[in-house]
Amino acid sequence: MNVEIYPGLTVAGVGTLPLDVVARDGGLKVMQSMLAGELPAPPMAQTLRFSLVEVEEGRVLFKGLPTREHLNPLGAVHGGWTATVMDSALGCAVFSTVAPGEAYTTIEFKVNLVRPLLPGMGEVFCEGRLVHRGRTIATSEAWLRNKNGKLLAHGTETCAIFPISNLSQ
Repeated sequence: MNVEIYPGLTVAGVGTLPLDVVARDGGLKVMQSMLAGELPAPPMAQTLRFSLVEVEEGRVLFKGLPTREHLNPLGAVHGGWTATVMDSALGCAVFSTVAPGEAYTTIEFKVNLVRPLLPGMGEVFCEGRLVHRGRTIATSEAWLRNKNGKLLAHGTETCAIFPISNLSQ
């Protein structure tokens, strides 16, 4: 069932990923399957109006549409919206390198907000890239830009890599 994230951006559905598929296929294949409409986008993509639009090993691109639903009390887009898009790009750059049997989680991230996001500014684009991938730790960096390429925010992230079996309850 197709789900409209915002006009012009539709995904094949929303939901969580089956961990057995992630364990079998690894991160890159799973994210390619998400783009192909074979696996769902996360539910927050619909709530916050952003989604993955490109993936290759060590690099991802998200696009999103900040709207009035994302405003803080002073009328700018809340920094939490930006941080969530950034965390998604930063984490998925790492996820794209996760091998079958592995999982990842964010340990820490830092976001620098360099320009305000305002309602009506249109789509924004967040590119995440892997900086380093070790056996148990990976780092990434990302940039959020407007449609003209103007930098809005940038950041870095550290993720832990661990056996996916650690996620079972």
